[in-house]
Amino acid sequence: MTFTIYDELGDLPHFSLDLDGDEAPPAVDRLRQLLQDADGVLICTPEYAFGVPGFLKNALDWTVSSGEFMYKPTIAISASPSNMGGDKAHASLLLTLQAETAEVVNGGTLTIPRVSKVLNADGNIADDAIAQALRTALASLAQAIARRAAEDAGV
Repeated sequence: MTFTIYDELGDLPHFSLDLDGDEAPPAVDRLRQLLQDADGVLICTPEYAFGVPGFLKNALDWTVSSGEFMYKPTIAISASPSNMGGDKAHASLLLTLQAETAEVVNGGTLTIPRVSKVLNADGNIADDAIAQALRTALASLAQAIARRAAEDAGV
C-alpha cells in the first residue's frame, strides 16, 4: 500500500454552509481531491475531551455534501492516553462516517487505550497485540479496496 498523509487540517477554514458551494476554499478543494483520488482511507484520531478533535470533525464536515466518503473503503482508529481507550471519539467518528455513507470495513476499526504505553521511545509500536490488530485492519482495508476495484471493473 502507498499512503498519502494529509497534514493540512489546520489550513481548512471553519465549516460554513455559505462557503460550501461550487467554489469551495482552495484548502477544501485539495482535501476533497485527495479523498476522491484515494482508493481507501485510514483515519486515526486521538480522543480529545471525550470526542473527536474539532479540527478533524471540521474536515469531515467539509466532505458531507460533496460525497468523497460515499462507499469509500475506510478504517477508523482512535487512541486515548487514558484507560478509556478512545471509545467515545471512536463512536463519534463512526457516526460521522455513517452519515457520510463511508464503507467502514469489517475488521477495520480499532481503539487503543493508554497509547503511550504501546509505543517505544522512538514512537514505534512496541505492543504485539496492537501491532497485530493494526496489521489486521490494514489487511481488511486492502481486501475492501480490491473488492471495490473488482466490482467497478465488472468482475
